[in-house]
Amino acid sequence: MAEFKEISPNAPAGEKLLNWVDNRFPASKLYKEHLSEYYAPKNFNFWYFFGSLAMLVLVIQIVTGIFLVMHYKPDATLAFASVEYIMRDVPWGWLVRYMHSTGASAFFIVVYLHMFRGLLYGSYRKPRELVWIFGCAIFLCLMAEAFMGYLLPWGQMSYWGAQVIVNLFSAIPFVGPDLALLIRGDYVVSDATLNRFFSFHVIAVPLVLLGLVAAHIIALHEVGSNNPDGVEIKGPKAPRDANGHPLDGIPFHPYYTVHDILGVSVFLMVFTAVIFFAPEAGGYFLEYNNFIPADPFKTPNHIAPVWYFTPFYSMLRAITGEMMYALIACVAAGAFFGAVKSKLPAFLKAGVVGAAVVVIALMLSIDAKFWGVVVMGGAVVILFFLPWLDQSPVKSIRYRPSWHKYLYAVFVVVFVVLAYLGVQPPSPIGERVSQVGTLFYFGFFLLMPWWSQIGETKPVPDRVTFAAH
Repeated sequence: MAEFKEISPNAPAGEKLLNWVDNRFPASKLYKEHLSEYYAPKNFNFWYFFGSLAMLVLVIQIVTGIFLVMHYKPDATLAFASVEYIMRDVPWGWLVRYMHSTGASAFFIVVYLHMFRGLLYGSYRKPRELVWIFGCAIFLCLMAEAFMGYLLPWGQMSYWGAQVIVNLFSAIPFVGPDLALLIRGDYVVSDATLNRFFSFHVIAVPLVLLGLVAAHIIALHEVGSNNPDGVEIKGPKAPRDANGHPLDGIPFHPYYTVHDILGVSVFLMVFTAVIFFAPEAGGYFLEYNNFIPADPFKTPNHIAPVWYFTPFYSMLRAITGEMMYALIACVAAGAFFGAVKSKLPAFLKAGVVGAAVVVIALMLSIDAKFWGVVVMGGAVVILFFLPWLDQSPVKSIRYRPSWHKYLYAVFVVVFVVLAYLGVQPPSPIGERVSQVGTLFYFGFFLLMPWWSQIGETKPVPDRVTFAAH
């Protein structure tokens, strides 16, 4: 048990109150460790706005969600009408609902940009592997939260989107049908499904999400923030002042709390402009079919998930019977290079060939629909392994070969094209483009141990490069 810190009887009342709290809870200690004495690199640029913006949007979603739950009815016969009641009769209900629906899309925009910044500057590299893993787990939780929340308005696209996505689980061999039944709670999407999704959306997933966010921040502050140069400001060779503080760092508060006000201000201007002038965002944030009550007997002409799921939905649709032959060829080529061209021991080469034979046999015997689900899930899961896939001798894109920048640019274009195709009705050309995009997406990551080492890197400075502005 820690000793109580004594304070002068003549101290101001506020100081006495703080001392009383500090003797029972580490308020000042937490403030110092995570704000005033947490030294962050002094060369942060605009890419570093998106972490704090993600926290802001999380708060917006929680607060608006609480007010929506006060009036929402998780009942298949009342859900749609309760949303209309919120929009038309609850004072400022339309604003709260639009803040929540726009906030969902804003959350994914901010998180995608935040993850891309990590990709650019190697923020997943040692010693920040766990920070990245927690971040990817947050992304998975966010997808689950958004998917379950999307059903709650009980509109046409909500209903049929949930029907299609849950049915995908039935493609899993042996356990698929039972798993889909467990998720739905019924043989079709019904009131039982709505209640399950509501409980997960409001209670279970947010609790996990908040825990992961806390773990993400604690892990980050334990190892320190990365920077655009990829130089460790707190490393053993990093210069420090007489007090042991890194010379290339500045206290997070007040410098970056004030710095982030710029990012927050710009974000809120764009956020409010969308809410007041285009909350549907042309049907991307709120689909027009979702303003029609759910009808189990009338299927919409084209069923598609919300835009932030569409890159992965495109990959799912890309896996057709003929695409399976291309994937089998990729597995065979990978096994060939692993067995012939690599320097692995003989027993590991034999294991690679054996595993490839088993995988190819499974790919030939199991329906393409199942492999589509595997590819869709694998597109997210592969992100967890990024710290070990990247073998470049330098972290930041600034000091990698120049052609890496073009490769990253192509990756972004492919991701955006996949997202666009996922919104569009299926077409032969779209199918071919999405198949090429899927192969590029996985090739980008699976071949990273090879291509990340190619080319001549630029010399990395000993200290961060910084110009006052």
